[in-house]
Amino acid sequence: MKALVDCNSFYCSCERLYRPDLAEQPVVVLSNNDGCIISRTDEAKKLGVRMAAPYYQNRDIIEKNNVAVFSSNYNLYGDLSMRVMDTLRCLVGEENVEVYSVDESFLDLSRILPEKLYAAAKKIKEITEQWTGIKVSIGVAPGKLLSKVANRLSKKDNEGTKGVMVLDTPEKIREALEKTSVDDLWGVGRQYASKLRSYGINNGWQLKHLPEEWARKNLGGVVGVRLIKELNGISCIPMKDPLEVKKMIATTRMFGKPVFELNDIKEAVATYASRAAEKLRRQYCAAKMIQVFVVTNGNRNEKYEYNPQSRYQYATFPKATADTAQLIHYALPLAEKLYQPGIKYLKAGVILSGLVPDNSIQANLFFGETKNRKKFLMETVDNINFSQRDDVIKYAATGLKRNWKMRQEMRSKRFTTRWDELYEIR
Repeated sequence: MKALVDCNSFYCSCERLYRPDLAEQPVVVLSNNDGCIISRTDEAKKLGVRMAAPYYQNRDIIEKNNVAVFSSNYNLYGDLSMRVMDTLRCLVGEENVEVYSVDESFLDLSRILPEKLYAAAKKIKEITEQWTGIKVSIGVAPGKLLSKVANRLSKKDNEGTKGVMVLDTPEKIREALEKTSVDDLWGVGRQYASKLRSYGINNGWQLKHLPEEWARKNLGGVVGVRLIKELNGISCIPMKDPLEVKKMIATTRMFGKPVFELNDIKEAVATYASRAAEKLRRQYCAAKMIQVFVVTNGNRNEKYEYNPQSRYQYATFPKATADTAQLIHYALPLAEKLYQPGIKYLKAGVILSGLVPDNSIQANLFFGETKNRKKFLMETVDNINFSQRDDVIKYAATGLKRNWKMRQEMRSKRFTTRWDELYEIR
């Protein structure tokens, strides 16, 4: 049996944790640059605040009903997410936890007796909430897909389920699938949902009874077959290795305001190259290629018209590297090639690819195998920046003022990761 543990309105729950006065008040959290609503509490949902809608479109409802609004505080959310995941590892064992996203995790509960599954899930919920202060919902079922279904229904009827649902009998599975539209099934996108509806398939129970061969032809081959099997209680989506190495690393952000100057573009690209290099070293890899891209609206004036157009440049290294200085050295000329005077730039990013383990870098005819003398330096810089935060050590190319940084005008304090912002109790 698999379980899905999902934090309820996670970003909002993190904000409420250090603001007890907001326990009964509606709360929303905004995306980068305070653009769209990306998290909302149940109270905000009842008021009609729409998910993923621009903040300005919901401003009237928010102000009229005294909704608390926060900018994204990723330092706080990341730290609290780690605490939730570490708690789950303590409870069921590290090898039985797959971190699926910042607020979701799959658990392997195969070792627990069927008659004890509900009690075990309830205990996991209680301890996680007690240790971290973050409310969670848990769905348990024979596979990952059905555990997603169970979790969704447990949140939908929180008062009746108390945040825990176990689908351990054919009758419970049927009832759950009949209540679940094909649009809400994990792995069924908008186009496939529309296609299924055209065939008269409207819920999970109807989809469950389709032949596997039909799914192979009409629902994406092996993916469709796996979907049908999961709906029939055959677990075929395995737990993933939490230490799985990424094949590509990207760092990208929207600018806090439209950018017009080359120097700002170069500072942003150098900063993103530094961030990507940190991620690269964290998984003990080196990159063979770097790609720099920018997003513009294509207008040569300062009038704001959002009509994004993307352009990119790339370069390959003579030898794979994880050295920040070398990555910046290659990234800045690419930024210069992309820049056009008078164009409004909305976003930039850096992508590293061709990743190889840093202990087996292939030499070539012109660059022989040498000891990586900068590896110790890079590790030292990473350790200092991780412990002290705020880029205590950084390259001059990344800039000092950084006027292009994303806007976070309503961000709360980083209560758990900054000494000068620690939560105070009087």
